Formats: sequence, structure tokens, C-alpha cells
Amino acid sequence: MPQIPVETNDRMSLRIASNEKALLIRAATLQHTNLTEFVIRNVVSAAQRVIDENEHIALSENDSLHVLDLLDNPPAPNKKLMAAAFALPKQS
Repeated sequence: MPQIPVETNDRMSLRIASNEKALLIRAATLQHTNLTEFVIRNVVSAAQRVIDENEHIALSENDSLHVLDLLDNPPAPNKKLMAAAFALPKQS
């Protein structure tokens, strides 16, 4: 389970194999930057891509039309939906 980061801590440490660290240092050097800047630049963009891929849904035109049709003409509730609705606590 992921841990919630402590907001007041601006440091992060991690273990990395020496050959992987050497690779990162070489790449950072080729981009005329330091290791920290190189890692942050690349990790932040990778993290944003992961978030975008998992939080955004792209629908085809047919799928979009199907969703709109379901909103305009919802199907009748089935037994499971009705059971779940009746299981909800009563609101006063």
C-alpha cells in the first residue's frame, strides 16, 4: 500500500544499483545538468503521464454517442441495483 508522503520533508532517498546510477549520471552530464535536476525533470514528467493515463478516459465517437444515449434513455434497474438501493440507510 502506498504511503502518504510527509509534506514538510523535501528530501527523498532511494537505493539504486551502481551501474544504474552511473547511467543516470552519464545522461545528466550529456544534458549539461546535475543528477538531481535530471532525475526530477524525468521522473516528474513520467509521473504526470502515469496519472494522466489512469485518470482520464478517452472515448471513441461511438462510445460517446452510446453514453449520451444511455443518459437520455437509461435502462430499467435490475434486481442487484434495486437490492442495493433498498439496502441504503434511510435519510431523514
